[in-house]
Amino acid sequence: MEEAVEPAVLTAAPVPAVELEIGFHNGTAVRTGFLAAMVAFLLMPLPLPPVLQIIWLIACPVGAGFLSAYLYRRRTGQRLRMETGARLGWITGVFVFLIVLVVVGMEVIYISNNGGLANSVREQFGGKNPSMEQAMKSLEDPTTLVGGLLLTLVLLFFLFTLLPVVGGALCGKVLDKD
Repeated sequence: MEEAVEPAVLTAAPVPAVELEIGFHNGTAVRTGFLAAMVAFLLMPLPLPPVLQIIWLIACPVGAGFLSAYLYRRRTGQRLRMETGARLGWITGVFVFLIVLVVVGMEVIYISNNGGLANSVREQFGGKNPSMEQAMKSLEDPTTLVGGLLLTLVLLFFLFTLLPVVGGALCGKVLDKD
């Protein structure tokens, strides 16, 4: 009488879920951040009434940070916390700033090749306006112009990086299932 031998069942050891650190070395984080930044950049110029335009210009970067964290969660299945969502938002914000920087840089080159900023403003407001002559003189001064441009870039950097951080942290808080 032969004994029946049951075949051995091989089971794979469970693979531990490895959480990837969120940063610029994480390809998925960079791709989702760039995608969300492009969406925000394309939606920001939407023409709206002035009060709604201000709200929209704040909501777009916040929404970009939220979208980045949401897409990252969907693609990786990784659990997000406020901290990781904020990091994803920061990556998105850096991309929004860089995209805006490139576009503004192209506009500055265009304006400088067509007579400078003072002439461009004069053309836009229709000739010589006595109340704007002092402003025009400051636009013609290179030191004042460069200082104003640098101050504007610093403010834009903080604006376009902090707002997506808020959106990413908010998404991390919403998606945190503890």
